[in-house]
Amino acid sequence: MRQTVKETDAHPIRVLVVDDEQCILDTYRELLCPESKAASEAARASISDLRAKLFPTSAPVPAVADFKRTRFAVTAAQDAESAVACVREAVAAGQPYAVVFLDMRMPPGRDGAWAAAEIRALDENVSICLCSAYSDVDTEELSARIAPEDKFFFLAKPFHPQEVRQMALALGHKWRAEQRIAQLAYYDSLTGLPNRAQFRERFRVTLDNARRHQKPVALLYIDLDNFKRINDTLGHTAGDELLQIVGERLRAAIRKSDDFIHVNANKQRGNDCARLGGDEFMALLPEVMSPAEAGLIADRIMKALSQPLMLGEHELTVTPSIGIAMHPQDGDDAETLLRHADLAMYAAKRSAPGTFAFYDAKMNAGAALQLQMEAKLRGALGNDEFLLHYQPQFDLHTGRIASMEALLRWNSPELGQVQPLEFIPLAEATGLILPIGEWVLRTACRQAQEWIDKGLPINRIAVNVSPVQFAQKDFVEQVGGILAETGLEPSRLEIEITESLVMKNEAWAYQMTRRLKTLGVQLAIDDFGTGYSSFGRLKEYPVDRLKIDRCFVKSPTEHSAEDGAIIAAMISMAKTLGLGVVAEGIEQFEQLLFLQDQNCAVGQGFLLSNPLAAGDAEVFLRRMGETEQETDAERLQHLGH
Repeated sequence: MRQTVKETDAHPIRVLVVDDEQCILDTYRELLCPESKAASEAARASISDLRAKLFPTSAPVPAVADFKRTRFAVTAAQDAESAVACVREAVAAGQPYAVVFLDMRMPPGRDGAWAAAEIRALDENVSICLCSAYSDVDTEELSARIAPEDKFFFLAKPFHPQEVRQMALALGHKWRAEQRIAQLAYYDSLTGLPNRAQFRERFRVTLDNARRHQKPVALLYIDLDNFKRINDTLGHTAGDELLQIVGERLRAAIRKSDDFIHVNANKQRGNDCARLGGDEFMALLPEVMSPAEAGLIADRIMKALSQPLMLGEHELTVTPSIGIAMHPQDGDDAETLLRHADLAMYAAKRSAPGTFAFYDAKMNAGAALQLQMEAKLRGALGNDEFLLHYQPQFDLHTGRIASMEALLRWNSPELGQVQPLEFIPLAEATGLILPIGEWVLRTACRQAQEWIDKGLPINRIAVNVSPVQFAQKDFVEQVGGILAETGLEPSRLEIEITESLVMKNEAWAYQMTRRLKTLGVQLAIDDFGTGYSSFGRLKEYPVDRLKIDRCFVKSPTEHSAEDGAIIAAMISMAKTLGLGVVAEGIEQFEQLLFLQDQNCAVGQGFLLSNPLAAGDAEVFLRRMGETEQETDAERLQHLGH
């Protein structure tokens, strides 16, 4: 695989010259770097005697002025082992050689053919020129052994000095051009890491070797938690800087993993990690011996990436979620292992962001169901598979209907009744929530106006809004258009947004709630108490009521004195700020009595009424309209019965 090299025309072309005679090395240096003073005076004096070994006696050495245009950086080695060591160090440092001039015979050690084969194993991109004065060299056999043939050349001694110069020049510029092309084709321009294309090729080769030698391989799929929020709040420039830091830390962590896994020193470890795109990275562990070792490396990567960092004036901590798939037990081909590592990463993110998870076969069944659900969800709206149920909200002091909340339901012919907790997150992730949410809003407003026209006792209709909908710039205009289309009075519509949505982007929430209030609609904060906001901050938003999350609504046998005090404080503070309060999740009669004792204004839950289909809800509203002549006490007696 190719290695990242920061090489430009301003830098010299790196050349390695290998010969057992120092004077010949000095001659090469004089030829390629005539401005250099490295050659000794003794060597300079003997160059004329050595020219016969390299050049025809009639060939003049070119003048220094001819060489000033392109610069070379020459490294000299006097034996094959030293040459291989030089190449290994250059590759590890990310500064590989472009050309190697290698003498064929360097007694008493190994010859140039051995060195050429070792160098090619270390660097597949360097051009190797084997130099020999002997005619018994089997050039065809060596070319096949030290492929590719377009990067392996022979120079027969004696040769013209300009021939050496021109070969170094041509091969050096060719190497530079190939590096530029490789950088664009195989490397991520932002982080300098290998990109998806190069990583897949590297992975394919690694798996081929693993099958041949029956060795395990681990694949790590890495995704940053909450990266989108950083992009949205600090901007894409900060996001790009974060990705660059993550790339550097990942590369360093992979290299440090050599400390405790069995690594071939000749391997180019920089190609074992990559950026796939966005905030997704991969790490390949071809030397790992067990899942336990893969877990150790995943833990090291998590610790490295989770270190605090500075982006401008902001100190941030970004955690990764990592999925691990092992060859051969989790798959034998690249596509399968990539898919399984991806599934494991999502499992880690769902269960506990900032952790790692190994692939489990059960994840495939869940993924298949998700894909099936997504496919069915895409056609559900057009096939009229959605419907709304309506759950009444009651005034806990009078027993009258305070509001009806619209709740989305999906009845799939193939999947049956699909729970909202299953399909709504999928709709949000795919963007399908936008047309679905618009349908919900329009259908709820139309139904509410129809009930009002029939004289039924409905004060307002409450509709939950997804964060994805709320983030749309034209959402306010969409609400206004639906109100005009259905004829519903704006004050009859209550839009519910979650507390976590407000906390996620307070500036946007403030702007949007202000714009919605100009339409005349009412606003409620849903799931209040779970997002750690304060009343002091909420008073800045033009909301009308708070919905206390069901986790706080417990029966006296379930909650402590502190829980009761929290609810009492919420209700008291809300009233002080002029906000209404709705308690969710009333399922036991003891809960109802407790909330009435705490002077909670409105409540909803299965104890009072299940969510009802539109026809059943109309019957219920009509029956509630018949209780208008009853006293408050009589109506309250119906609650919970």
